[in-house]
Amino acid sequence: TCSFSCSPKDFPKLKNDTFLRAARGEETEHTPVWCMRQAGRYLPEFRETRAAQDFFATCRSPKLCCELTLQPLRRFPLDAAIIFSDILVVPQALGMEVVMVHGKGPTFTEPLKEVEDLLKLRQKVDVTAELGYVFQAITLTRHSLEGRVPLIGFSGAPWTLMSYMIEGGGSSTMAKAKSWLYRHPEASHRLLRLLADVITDYLVGQVAAGAQALQLFESHAGHLGPEQFQDFALPYIRDIAQAVKSKLKEEALPLVPMIIFAKDAHYALHDLAHAGYEVVGLDWTIRPQEARAQTGKDVTLQGNLDPCALYAPKEKIGELVKKMLESFGTQRYIANLGHGLYPDMNPEHVGAFVEAVHAHSRHINKH
Repeated sequence: TCSFSCSPKDFPKLKNDTFLRAARGEETEHTPVWCMRQAGRYLPEFRETRAAQDFFATCRSPKLCCELTLQPLRRFPLDAAIIFSDILVVPQALGMEVVMVHGKGPTFTEPLKEVEDLLKLRQKVDVTAELGYVFQAITLTRHSLEGRVPLIGFSGAPWTLMSYMIEGGGSSTMAKAKSWLYRHPEASHRLLRLLADVITDYLVGQVAAGAQALQLFESHAGHLGPEQFQDFALPYIRDIAQAVKSKLKEEALPLVPMIIFAKDAHYALHDLAHAGYEVVGLDWTIRPQEARAQTGKDVTLQGNLDPCALYAPKEKIGELVKKMLESFGTQRYIANLGHGLYPDMNPEHVGAFVEAVHAHSRHINKH
């Protein structure tokens, strides 16, 4: 139940810190595991909780976010919780309207079309005023977890958010957003800088509220080639890590591990490993050994089972997990999927994935 008084102090003592130890590169008895989109529509209880509510209204209800975050932990022995929210709350904080359209997904009522539209955005965002509901959800959830596992906070990265703000929703080509990078490079950098500044404050606020790790989602990295990634994504990814860490120090807040997940950006793995994050998340299109070779020994890797592997029979899931653990090694590694869970997945198969990671990693560590 999520009904504690919401104060970000006197949090319960953490009982399972395996995920945090792995993120920091310390030794673990088993490989920790969590799933992107683990709070989601594949759970009947999630659909029930969400049924009566508009999606973004749910995001603005700390109680509902807390309940949805805890649901998968009641079913599976996951090693981390991730707060239920959405990356598009940041564009909302900048003054843009986003609605969830049934069958279509998140949709901006007025996407950015011209450079002049940047003037409509809030240039100074008070994250506590605009996104305080996320902070309250984190504090409430951290208390409600009773120290069972650490709580991860997150944000979308600047390029990914920019692409949504210009496309007005999902897109298979991101052609409108990419055309800005070619036609309006200066305005693009202005927008990306504004986003990076808001994201920095937002992530620091999440730690102040009780988040014990942070993940930055550059979900649309794969739409960029290496050069555009170097120009328009990587510098902001680096800046955010650096700025978050120096603000956490200034505010005497815990220096939590940070994860960068840049989907389909294998060409940038070496750079991402040196961008100031403790953990580099991987999608399912890269071989574990290659990822290790490119990222070196000083970062932890996270990933990267193909989400569709969970459609396989349970024994097969076990075999795939064993192979994945043998390829990555059980240390400096956090098991996850290479992207989020899909709505039609069988919860029992998610359970089989989690249990296989624990069983096989313990076995490998013993021998």
